[in-house]
Amino acid sequence: MKKKLSRRNLLTKLGLAAAAAAAAPAAKAAKATVQKVLVTADAPKGYDPKDHKWQMVIDANRCIGCGHCAEACKTENHVPEGHYYRTWIERYIVTKPKPGSAETRGEVLVDSPEGGMRGFGPPPVPKEDIQQSFFVPKLCNLCEHSPCAQVCPVGATFDTPDGAVLVDPKYCIGCGFCIQACPYGCRFMSPVTRTAEKCTLCYHRITRGLRPACVEVCPTQSRIFGDLKHPLPDDPLQNFFKNNRVNTLKPHLGTEPRVAYAGIDKEVR
Repeated sequence: MKKKLSRRNLLTKLGLAAAAAAAAPAAKAAKATVQKVLVTADAPKGYDPKDHKWQMVIDANRCIGCGHCAEACKTENHVPEGHYYRTWIERYIVTKPKPGSAETRGEVLVDSPEGGMRGFGPPPVPKEDIQQSFFVPKLCNLCEHSPCAQVCPVGATFDTPDGAVLVDPKYCIGCGFCIQACPYGCRFMSPVTRTAEKCTLCYHRITRGLRPACVEVCPTQSRIFGDLKHPLPDDPLQNFFKNNRVNTLKPHLGTEPRVAYAGIDKEVR
């Protein structure tokens, strides 16, 4: 969830960013170092990011809102306690249109108590008033054209050759620009490190041949993860694109997310 910056904090962070801009050559060098060297910082020796292209797809039709994914992510990645999430689940409730209305559907209600980590309680409206309800897992959208990477003044946020978008805490100055720039609300400022934090696709796992923690624990296989450069026999990723009407979130923004969905409509934002 995004938090508003106070005027004092904003001015302080603008000062930091201005200082970073004044040191443009150093920032440029830092970015080059991150992209060429630190891109495999959490990967084992011998892992070649150019030989992989990771992708996450989500079938919202299968999600039951159990919250196991959010809980596993918290544990696996040591996400701070409280309302901080690298991945979370939202419940969408579409009410029936009012009698006599020309609309085909009514109000859209969205909630995510504790990130969906403990599941969901009774709906906020009577069941007889509900036209449709479904769950949507959310995470970093792994944008091809990442607004967060574009606004980072020191190159701490960067795209990897294998499809991830990462943050190097050694370079992050905590300015918060990337958090404000993310149109999907997928970033937060860690209260522990005072640096930006987000989903990394469990980079420390996938570079060792393991699946992301959220994928590993999903009981309905609503999250599908794979390597586009190394498809499996009867590959789940290929089958997903072949058998579903696939959408991405906010496609009009031109970010070209690499996280794709099935089973969502325009209400999901």
